[in-house]
Amino acid sequence: MSEEKIIVGISQGDINGIGLEVIIKTFLEPQMLELCTPVVFGSAKTAMYHRKILNIEDFSFNQIKELSEINYKRANIINVYEEEVNIELGKQTEAGGKYAFKSLEAASVALFQGKIDVLVTAPINKENIQSPEFKFAGHTEYLDEKFGDGNSLMFLVSDELRVAVVTGHIPVTQVAAALTTEKILKKIQVLNKSLIQDFEIRKPKIAVLGLNPHAGDNGVIGNEEQQIIIPAINKAKEEGALVYGPYPADGFFGNGSYKKFDAVLAMYHDQGLIPFKTISFNSGVNFTAGLPVVRTSPDHGTAYDIAGKNVASEESFRKAIYTAIDIYKTRKQYGEITANPLKINPIKRER
Repeated sequence: MSEEKIIVGISQGDINGIGLEVIIKTFLEPQMLELCTPVVFGSAKTAMYHRKILNIEDFSFNQIKELSEINYKRANIINVYEEEVNIELGKQTEAGGKYAFKSLEAASVALFQGKIDVLVTAPINKENIQSPEFKFAGHTEYLDEKFGDGNSLMFLVSDELRVAVVTGHIPVTQVAAALTTEKILKKIQVLNKSLIQDFEIRKPKIAVLGLNPHAGDNGVIGNEEQQIIIPAINKAKEEGALVYGPYPADGFFGNGSYKKFDAVLAMYHDQGLIPFKTISFNSGVNFTAGLPVVRTSPDHGTAYDIAGKNVASEESFRKAIYTAIDIYKTRKQYGEITANPLKINPIKRER
């Protein structure tokens, strides 16, 4: 594979959102096809509808029925459903969730089988995708169930900042009860390993945030720091990790302290994602660390409010492609150096 282009599998996301718009705009650039071979899991009819709505004439997908038919010089689309679908741009509908799941499921199977090298997921709506087959809070949890061991990590990365979260898509009222020393330690371990094997940082420095305002003020405003977070940091230090904290989140981001670290571990979703999106919106990427496969996504959602208006920026989606390719190559090199290959190896493909 070292001399071959990486095959990037792409799930189309919600058909009523901006997913297909940013996918099409990304691969309008010819140089993207010099970096990788994209395969969208969806429907040529659905994609054509979006292309026409966007009035994009100088682009078309290479339609394939089997992954063995991939054209390595084109952007490919494989039909995972044939029926006509009712597209209602900007609306949350049952069909939007149904076909987002069909796409994600087919792409995940291809990833498991090694027929694609990496997976980049376009945004889904976490409500309408729910079904007997998909009972997850989001992509991260679904892919952890398929490929992981329960210890995957939501990791937001950009050129300016890298932020991971201990707890992901759960209500704020459940955050404190969900935190344990063991869980935080495991997330630190996964984050540290990812920085080494996925980002080529030999001795990463990790900052850990507190849970409470002012990181608890030595127990005056909550005791989670003393009882749960600090013991996890100390255990990680004993294992040789360069881990520091816990830091009060507001001052840590406000005074630019995050610039001194290779990554930040936040305790809950918004604590990490609000500063990340403030600093890196439209250029950030969501990476699921801790899996034996590589999956990234843009850091935005379905954006129903601008769907079909041809104003969505493809920058974050393009960065998600770049990041997936870079991590795949870096991880492969790391695997070769350490003689520790991935659990799921790509199959050989004829060119």
